[in-house]
Amino acid sequence: MNEAAIGTVPSRPYASSWIRTTPVSRETKSGLLVSDFNVQNLSAYLNKDDRAPRVAALAAPFGQVGQVLLDDGLPCWQSKPEFVVVWTRPESVLEGFRHLLAFAKVDTREILRQVDEYAAALLVAKDRTRTLFVPTWTVPAAHCGHGVLDLMPGIGVSRVLMQCNLRLLENLDGAMNVIPLQAATWIEAAGERCVNPRLWYMAKIPFGNEVFRAAARDIKAALQGVEGKSRKLIILDLDDTLWGGIVGELGWEGITLGGHDPEGEALVDFQRGLQALARSGVILAVVSKNEEAVALEAMAKHPEMVLRPEDFAAWRINWGDKAQNIIDLTKELNLGMNSAVFIDDSAVERSRIREALPEVVVPEWPSDKRLYPRALASLDCFDRLAITDEDRQRPEMYTSERRRSELRCQAGSLDEWLHTLEMKAEVEPLSKGNLARSTQLLNKTNQMNLSTRRLTERELMSWAGEEGHQLWTLRVSDKFGNYGLTGLVSVERDGSRSRIVDFVLSCRVMGRGIEETMLHLVVEWARSKGLSEVLAGYRSTPKNKPCYDFLARSGMQTMNDRDFAWNAAREYMAQSHIRLVRVDRETNLPG
Repeated sequence: MNEAAIGTVPSRPYASSWIRTTPVSRETKSGLLVSDFNVQNLSAYLNKDDRAPRVAALAAPFGQVGQVLLDDGLPCWQSKPEFVVVWTRPESVLEGFRHLLAFAKVDTREILRQVDEYAAALLVAKDRTRTLFVPTWTVPAAHCGHGVLDLMPGIGVSRVLMQCNLRLLENLDGAMNVIPLQAATWIEAAGERCVNPRLWYMAKIPFGNEVFRAAARDIKAALQGVEGKSRKLIILDLDDTLWGGIVGELGWEGITLGGHDPEGEALVDFQRGLQALARSGVILAVVSKNEEAVALEAMAKHPEMVLRPEDFAAWRINWGDKAQNIIDLTKELNLGMNSAVFIDDSAVERSRIREALPEVVVPEWPSDKRLYPRALASLDCFDRLAITDEDRQRPEMYTSERRRSELRCQAGSLDEWLHTLEMKAEVEPLSKGNLARSTQLLNKTNQMNLSTRRLTERELMSWAGEEGHQLWTLRVSDKFGNYGLTGLVSVERDGSRSRIVDFVLSCRVMGRGIEETMLHLVVEWARSKGLSEVLAGYRSTPKNKPCYDFLARSGMQTMNDRDFAWNAAREYMAQSHIRLVRVDRETNLPG
């Protein structure tokens, strides 16, 4: 790689003062900013922003990108940053692109070869951090364009830059801890303020502060996604939120929705945006002060409704306090307050929820309904690193759960109800196909989680591949539908004993015998290896007491307040109401 060449020389809308940031967290992530320009302004925006997670980011000396990426002995790496941002300008790291800007004749293949060299340096540096963010390249702000030539082959600056960005992404594909960021959206968000020539000539800062502000916002949202802390529940008001007008006064025929009406069209687009989020795995629910029958009739009968009652996992439509209704609704869904976003047109109701339930994200909401779609698109709390099959199936899973609850009311006992469910648990090792969901489950689960350790995909894959380590995932289903991959248990050999490292189960299937099934798997493995004992060390957190409660009643011997043991000379019986199926899949994982 040519170090000298490298080291020398939204989209999400952001113009939205009514978007409230995510709650403050005490967690602080250490970061390193690597750039060919002065990136101190980005460092300041990241460090002073009180949105979760808090960040302490340092800037490496600018203009030394190649050296910083290739030399792990430099002082900037000694703090072992948890995340790194490598933000460069194409004319700085690609010599051929710099010549192209000057109208020199350049072979595009040579420029792409230089992209390959740059990507190789990024891949060298990725192993020194948990997450490496790489903003894509943008056309230099000072470049006025080549007019009609800008998209012509071989000479068009914009066309070549598109090819360079695509080549860069292709090089980075498969590197699980490398996350590209779309820098063009930051430029678009800043508009005319994307560049301040005075800043460049005075301090070698090529962008205006609006660009750095937008970049900091995206990086913070991405860090939330990396930590598995994205929101997964939207709780909606109805009147003047999902539709225009008061349905109790106007009837469903009189509410504003669709048609040849600016507000009506915007509300339909708002519902389509919600529907898109639901298809990605975000759960929709309703908390509204209304008559339930009247509201549900509007949802079911209005011809312009995009969302129907079956699209909502749960609702509380009554005249009670919305804060209490949200508490009851999240309890029904087995979700924490830190999963929820509340959208309401009423400033009074928003204030009430912020005060009563501070863990719930309550964005400011525009009074103009034509801005609703933009307001929804501006929310930055749903960013995830992957969308799994379980995510896409989540709304249907919650519909199935309502049917299970109805059956439970009819059953004479818990044991009878469990047997009528006809449950099946498919057990499989960690593989390329389930790695993303397994990592998501590990990082998002708080209640039934033995150690609450948080790992990236790359770290989990590496741990599972070590000698003496074993990891199983469990996909659970019953006669009503598929719960998806909801369980994960891992063990490591500790001399003649086996130690449970991860014991993770989604709250959707807690209390249905899957916990015991996971212990059965661990004990059977230990017995097959001739090990003497199975140990479980409980690490207490504010939310994982359900895990302790299960271990305490599981039959394991209590060693002290946090350690449990099972004599592997004894079997741990399988659950009679669960059909256990072992699935042998290809376990080749991405490198």
